[in-house]
Amino acid sequence: MTAARWTARALAFARLGRPQFLAGGFLFYSLGAAIALHAGAPFRWPAFVWGQVAVTAVQLMVHYANDYFDFAADRANGTPTRWSGGSRVLPAGDLAPPVALGAALVFGAIALSATAALTWVVRPAPLTLPLLLAGAALAWSYSGPPLYLQARGLGGPTAAAVVTVLTPLIGFYLQAGSLDALPLLAALPPAGLQCAMLLIVDVPDAAGDAAAGKRTLVVRIGAARAMRLHNVILLAVYAMLPVLARLGLPPAVAGAVLLSAPVALWHAWRVARGDWADPACWNRLAFWSVALLVGAGMAELVAFAALLLA
Repeated sequence: MTAARWTARALAFARLGRPQFLAGGFLFYSLGAAIALHAGAPFRWPAFVWGQVAVTAVQLMVHYANDYFDFAADRANGTPTRWSGGSRVLPAGDLAPPVALGAALVFGAIALSATAALTWVVRPAPLTLPLLLAGAALAWSYSGPPLYLQARGLGGPTAAAVVTVLTPLIGFYLQAGSLDALPLLAALPPAGLQCAMLLIVDVPDAAGDAAAGKRTLVVRIGAARAMRLHNVILLAVYAMLPVLARLGLPPAVAGAVLLSAPVALWHAWRVARGDWADPACWNRLAFWSVALLVGAGMAELVAFAALLLA
């Protein structure tokens, strides 16, 4: 095999892992650690680094597994976007599907190795193993056997539970050595935003998913109803912020998330007027959904960091 061919295969393998989406794991894991420091925990570098290795390995496992298990749906998808439809590496024939499965299993093994190191050497504590195993198991089950949760209409809650709830909880626990209500309160707005985002992202894939027998929530209830649900979730996220502040979320953190409310209202208006039905709008709608989620996570992280420095 020529050097050019090896280079092309290596680049295809990298695209298959969708590294651009790894930023969310770094963001929400760091958020959990920042909340622990705000709560008075000392910073533990070894636990932080090993925990990030576990989180990133689980993410890569999911990315490769998704493309493998979604191969039929991705091949049937005639309307992929920058944010949906998989990496397109397997349908294009750049790599064979077993490569994706093999990579998923390797990264899963790396995640389990990091989990073992954290559990028995770096950060032995009662919930280290259960939290990390729960995150890995749910992440695998998003698109993999035996549960195939996304194909059963549970993709949004599953992804939100893993990325925006369990990931900061793991970051918090590995620093604090105990659980607290504060990281859960902080996780609720991003969790809602991720559920809303995945509804937007699943719209372009709906026809291909339905053809392949993949029954996502958008396929099950129809795109129009899914977009109404999207707007309900989006508005609920911002309506809950004063309640979360009363329950113990620092007002500065709730206020930081609230700053994006005008963007969220504009985005909800675009969805309500029917932009979701126009393929020309799909990339822009997905971009702003992702921006709201990442913006909320960044706003919370910066707010907790500012409280630490105050």
